[in-house]
Amino acid sequence: MEKAVVVNFGGQYAHLIARRIRERGVYAEIIQPEDVEKAAKNPEVKAIILSGGPSSVYQSVAPDIPDEVFQLGKPILGICYGHQLIAKKLGGEVRRGKGEYGKTLVRLVGKDPIFDGWEAEEVVWMSHEDYVAQPPPGFSVLAMSENGYVAAMRKGHIYGVQFHPEVAHTAKGGVLLENFLRKVAKINDFWRPEDQIGRIVEEIRRKATEGDVIVGVSGGVDSTVTAVLVHMAVGERAHAIFIDHGLFRDGEPEQVAALLNSLGVKVHVIDARERFLRRLEGVSDCEEKRRIVGETFAEVFAEAVARFPNARYLAQGTLYPDVIESGAVKGADKIKSHHNVGGLPPWFSLSLVEPLREFYKDEVRKIAKALGLPDEVVYRHPFPGPGLAVRIIGPFTKEKLEIVRKATKIVEEELEKAGLLRKVWQAFAVVGDDKWVGVKGDRRAVGYVVTVRVVESEDAMTADWAKLPYDVLEKISARITSEIPHVTMVAYATTTKPPSTIEPC
Repeated sequence: MEKAVVVNFGGQYAHLIARRIRERGVYAEIIQPEDVEKAAKNPEVKAIILSGGPSSVYQSVAPDIPDEVFQLGKPILGICYGHQLIAKKLGGEVRRGKGEYGKTLVRLVGKDPIFDGWEAEEVVWMSHEDYVAQPPPGFSVLAMSENGYVAAMRKGHIYGVQFHPEVAHTAKGGVLLENFLRKVAKINDFWRPEDQIGRIVEEIRRKATEGDVIVGVSGGVDSTVTAVLVHMAVGERAHAIFIDHGLFRDGEPEQVAALLNSLGVKVHVIDARERFLRRLEGVSDCEEKRRIVGETFAEVFAEAVARFPNARYLAQGTLYPDVIESGAVKGADKIKSHHNVGGLPPWFSLSLVEPLREFYKDEVRKIAKALGLPDEVVYRHPFPGPGLAVRIIGPFTKEKLEIVRKATKIVEEELEKAGLLRKVWQAFAVVGDDKWVGVKGDRRAVGYVVTVRVVESEDAMTADWAKLPYDVLEKISARITSEIPHVTMVAYATTTKPPSTIEPC
């Protein structure tokens, strides 16, 4: 298949670029700078995108690529840092400026196929301090920013843009990417994730040639799709293990077991609630909670696996964002310690099978639909590995656990009634130590503050808070304070990611 490669210069947006490219029906892969020359010589690679990143081109350890890459004739698009790197390597001048952050107006000063469909002035998303003060010899300036910086330039098959077309705030960024891919790079093949099911199953079958394959399942779409694909590949050698740590949403363990059994997947439910809750009691630190859940999970999981003497492989539903935020990608920060890729200790002996590692959540949902999974699975909201433990701020207690479980159920029920549950990425409640004086039954009452968090996102890399109708918020608040005795105040979280994460810790 014809494809584009995205050179990862250490910014998480490299993977967002790949996500946007795939949205346009072009397959994209992430590669490291040291692999770009080899990729450029691959006849299947029709386009090279140089991502943004946190470095300055003048830093001694700044990521770089060989000069020869620019001489091979492959269409190249540099974004932000990639734009500046092109300028520096090919004889232009990059300087440190006052910076441009957020929405910025750019003005087109030259016609080019990459800007087909753009108006003379458009709003884009900027995030930089360095800027191209002088393009390299032979480059034409295609756009300027409102601050007088080079916003886009071109010479032959090489393009550079200072803004981020992959970010939703660049309204016509998708149009630019599609123009580059289809009109400049001439990519004709069309990528659909659901068309990859046969290849995924064959890859699982080829890797897991003998012995049992254990699938860790949580009930989410990722692990459920993984279990179904493994079952398709190895049949009765597939065994799904569901660890009930007591930190799930209301009724979730029973729903998960019933669903997997209905799909023909053998599921083994392990009740470890008492062990998890006992170890978490009184623990305040977020990362310590994650560590305890991760270590206890590995311990319980190992005991469960020991029941299968022929077990050779462990399959799990790792996705691209899991890989990024666990620090598994070179140059990316370790934001969360307990993701699938980081949750098992080094002594765990099974070989990993991660059939969804290169897919994004929306792509997994398309695969799930193609597999015929019910909508309740396809559109189930993402749920953290440590469960409700990371939605409890301060010391963990069983009282807080039940508050957050009941409040989350109310949030989901009200959004479902309003027809909004499938329109948002995640919706849940958080409880901490803060107390608020209230009046219940004509008496003074001191209760907990519950924070409701509802966000819109496409891949969890970035997120915006959902602007819910006031009447929905009112119903959620009224039910939580009336149905949960020890709650007297409900707040609504209105912070984007970044700067905050989606989950509280």
